[in-house]
Amino acid sequence: MFASLAIRDFRFLWLSNLAASFAMQMQMVARGWLIYDMTSSPLALTWVMLSFMLPSFVFSLAGGVIADRVRKKSIMLTAQSLNTAATFLLATIVYLGDVTFWHFIYFGLFNGTVLSFSMPARSAVTPEIVGDRQVVNAMALQGATFNLARILGPALAGALIAALASGDAAGTASVGVVFYIIGGLYLASVGCTAMLRYRGDSTRSPGATVRADIGEGFRYMKSERVVLGLLVMGFAPMTFGFTAMFLLPAFNSDILGGGPEALGLLTTGMGVGALLGSLTLARLGDIGGKGRVLFATAYLWAAFLAVFAFANALWVAMLVGAVVGLCGSLMGALNMSVVQLAVRPEIRGRVMAIMMMTHGLMPIGVIPISALAEFVGIDVALVVSALLLAGSMMLLGALFPELRALDRGHGPAAGTADAQRPAPGGAEGAPGHGLALAPSRGGGAG
Repeated sequence: MFASLAIRDFRFLWLSNLAASFAMQMQMVARGWLIYDMTSSPLALTWVMLSFMLPSFVFSLAGGVIADRVRKKSIMLTAQSLNTAATFLLATIVYLGDVTFWHFIYFGLFNGTVLSFSMPARSAVTPEIVGDRQVVNAMALQGATFNLARILGPALAGALIAALASGDAAGTASVGVVFYIIGGLYLASVGCTAMLRYRGDSTRSPGATVRADIGEGFRYMKSERVVLGLLVMGFAPMTFGFTAMFLLPAFNSDILGGGPEALGLLTTGMGVGALLGSLTLARLGDIGGKGRVLFATAYLWAAFLAVFAFANALWVAMLVGAVVGLCGSLMGALNMSVVQLAVRPEIRGRVMAIMMMTHGLMPIGVIPISALAEFVGIDVALVVSALLLAGSMMLLGALFPELRALDRGHGPAAGTADAQRPAPGGAEGAPGHGLALAPSRGGGAG
């Protein structure tokens, strides 16, 4: 389950991501609590979230080009240092009581921009450190860090605010102290990244222009049907599947009639399921039949999402929600792992950037489902989401039949036409990438 952690550089990368994930989850709670306390406006929360996510759509592609041109370690260190400095500055403003709503918009735009330039490099460096054999395990462990932070980070931030407030819930000093702690976690992330021996040197020729690099990224996505299909899979079905997480407060209030304690339990239930999904994939590693697992997991996700819509007891919602979280985490981590295996190293940063661009659009896809929940009912909205999740996967399977044939690595399963056709140069493998395929039923190495 923890095989990738035997690699020194991946251990430091994993610790860096763990510290940053806890900081990000704690920051979401502290920021959200303070904004709502200041404005009493749900719309204000939405604007701040969009200020953080919009730069991903605008700048991620530039970040991908830079990731393929500049040393990835240098990009990561620079971005993390800027983010850390901004967090300490915001902590000081909050602690002194001078904070306004617009501070969160400004810092959201700044941090989102920094993240959009650094994430392609951070995503691309993992397979370069661990190698193809450990990519699935490494990506699953990276997902586990995020899900662990999603379970414990919000509770830790809330407990710290409550403990430091000393009964003065309206004061900002306690939230400022929490922001200083968050800044310390970001600083620890910088330190772990600095310990990496791997530099991630450029793979691009000096004469290539930025425009040519961007064009090459899109041409690659268009020509590689497996990668294009996985990109669509990582956007459309998952947008519908993650609707339950976005609408959880409304479900808790309208269906269960629960308070903040019940919402915390529901969130924890989904987080525990997501963590189990990540650890399960880490244990399985580079499994065969990846395509079948992806589709089966998506259909299970849709089925349990529909069941979740009709759960009218807290304990039932927690159990079903845990399965929903498990399926979403398993499918997401496996999808990202196969993309990492399928993409050539010299273009990986740009492909990761294109994926980040689509992920930045996810909240837009949730808007019509949210409108349905508001004007018709949360249960109807969740059922429609489940139907759209299953339907989009059926359409994806029809448009990209090669996705169902994905096996070990990212090659087609044994018995398909592609599996029986040797790659250029005479070696059996995925055309153009050299990854081994599953052995045929007659035996022998693939």
